Amino acid sequence: MSSQWLKPYLPRSLYARAALILVLPVIVLLLVVGNAFLQRHLEDVTAQMVRTAAREVNLVISAMEGVETQQQALAAVRPDLAALEMSVRFLDLNEAPDIGTGRWYDFIAPQIEADLHALLPDLKAVALPNGPDARLYMDTPLGTLELVFDRRRLAPTAPHQLIVTMVFFAIVMTSISFLYMRNQLRPITRLSKAAEAFGRGRVVDYTPGGAIEVRAAGNAFLDMRARIERQIEQRTMMLSGVSHDLRTPLTRLKLGLSMLPEDEAAPMQQDVTEMQSLLDAFLDFSRGAAEGAPEEVDIEILVHQIVEDAKRAGHAAALVEVDGQGSVMLRPMALRRAVENLISNAVRYGSRADVSLSITPKSLRIRVEDDGPGIPADRRTEAVKPFSRLDPARNQNQGSGVGLGLAIVADVARAHGGVLRLAQSERLGGLCADIIIGR
Repeated sequence: MSSQWLKPYLPRSLYARAALILVLPVIVLLLVVGNAFLQRHLEDVTAQMVRTAAREVNLVISAMEGVETQQQALAAVRPDLAALEMSVRFLDLNEAPDIGTGRWYDFIAPQIEADLHALLPDLKAVALPNGPDARLYMDTPLGTLELVFDRRRLAPTAPHQLIVTMVFFAIVMTSISFLYMRNQLRPITRLSKAAEAFGRGRVVDYTPGGAIEVRAAGNAFLDMRARIERQIEQRTMMLSGVSHDLRTPLTRLKLGLSMLPEDEAAPMQQDVTEMQSLLDAFLDFSRGAAEGAPEEVDIEILVHQIVEDAKRAGHAAALVEVDGQGSVMLRPMALRRAVENLISNAVRYGSRADVSLSITPKSLRIRVEDDGPGIPADRRTEAVKPFSRLDPARNQNQGSGVGLGLAIVADVARAHGGVLRLAQSERLGGLCADIIIGR
């Protein structure tokens, strides 16, 4: 529970999470090593070097004590300058210390200045310009004294070199790791795309690859896909065969009834017609969404054709709203059957069917609403099950059925990677059925 607050800030994709796992330890290591280097090595060494330089400066200042002119002071310290590798001079009266511009990456310069001011009370200014020399300006009784010496006597050479080297090689090795990680994640991405395509009713070529675990998952997916395809094929063949075999005796019954008087044959003819409609429903359910191959379809044109066909069949159907446009990869015959079932149910249990279409970059929604009695919220899950007949919610006397209408629609939606959602219509008060398919 304590880590729940962190989940919204974590990346969602596997590649981003793997990148985070790879980069975060490198950054932490750089920070720890850099901090340890600065505090325990560079700062200590710099402090020792600054103390040594301060003692040499004090030696030069002490050699000038007791003299009366600047020339005498310079002459007094001249023997020591060669050994100390320094040069000194007094500034003119109107001459200001030349501080110059320091190096932008010289992060040790503030410590040098602070230590020098602490060790040299008469220090007026410190110049650490972008060059090989360091200049100190001291207040003396004879004027401002400038001392110039090698700045390498105050701090190690190129103190940033270790950090720059660490950062450079961290970037190089991280880039190489990213390339290797991408190659390792590519088989997982291919497996994900194959599974997503199969969930939407499409079969794409897939060959397991990558690490042993990924290959095992890929082979398991192929076995699962083969079993599902085999089960769908067996179900289709079984129901189609049974339905086809029953058509022959039904045809004979129709021929026999046509020879009887109309008043005697009418009730039996109605029974035969109902059996024929039940067989058609079985066939539709057996085909499911397997009819035809997925293709790019202009969904607005398809839905408009379905509504027009429903009107010609005598149904009170209308396309009331279209939001968006574009083509969608789907099986047009299967989707047509699903929408036709929704319209048929709407006009069977109500007086009209209003169809609306919404297309976004991520999803497609086909909505069919009616003004019938609707379905209670606690029975909508049961309504989409095969052979389910909800007598209390829907008036079954208004038409025959075997309870496969909504089951066929749900099957088609799932085969396209979508879902069928049932709700109450806010516009008409009856049932609102949404087919939602991801793009």
